[in-house]
Amino acid sequence: MTIDVLTLFPEMFTGVISSSIIKRAIDDKKVTINLHNFRDFSKDIHHKVDDTPYGGGCGMILACQPIFDCVNSLRRENSKVILLTPDGTVYNQEIAGSLSKEEHLILICGHYEGFDERIRSICDMELSIGDYVLTGGEVPAMVLIDSVTRLLDGVINKESYENDSFYQGLLDYPQYTKPRVYNGLEVPEVLLSGNHQKIAEFRKVQALERTKLRRPDLLKGDINNGNL
Repeated sequence: MTIDVLTLFPEMFTGVISSSIIKRAIDDKKVTINLHNFRDFSKDIHHKVDDTPYGGGCGMILACQPIFDCVNSLRRENSKVILLTPDGTVYNQEIAGSLSKEEHLILICGHYEGFDERIRSICDMELSIGDYVLTGGEVPAMVLIDSVTRLLDGVINKESYENDSFYQGLLDYPQYTKPRVYNGLEVPEVLLSGNHQKIAEFRKVQALERTKLRRPDLLKGDINNGNL
């Protein structure tokens, strides 16, 4: 997979792509991540990428030309162009799984007050990571890069992410490690039993109960369909 990121602040991504699982995936050639400062594509004599909004208002708006030209220089037949914006579809594990099957992602990081509405016309998808506003699209792009890269074949053990929260529509079950007792808090006996069937049943019940308590919205479809 190739991921091209359009950003005014490529230096923000240094830590993300140079450490941990993402770095290993890059080193193993599972993913290629390219950072493009779209200011380099500006035809303005001062390399401006924004301007004041028509109709008035506060702040500056990202202009079409630098972003259009940058996307057009990268776009291929198999590319999926994604605009990271607060009013996009809320990102989730299902979308991450779908994007991990793509060959080429182009991520557009907005900044300043917003972007010219016409930029949406060159995008295949608009994504948000939640109902709040950030300074720019760089942090959402990092979230997408991390969540997609770890799902690529050979990056991590498949069994690891199949047990993650949200992968099966539930939050993850509680996990424990040594010691068996810490500050009077004990590991559930069933996890020490060696009975894999009972352990699997325990974990399923725990995941369901945790989801009911913390994220009941994830279960609405199953409840309405009589599956729970």
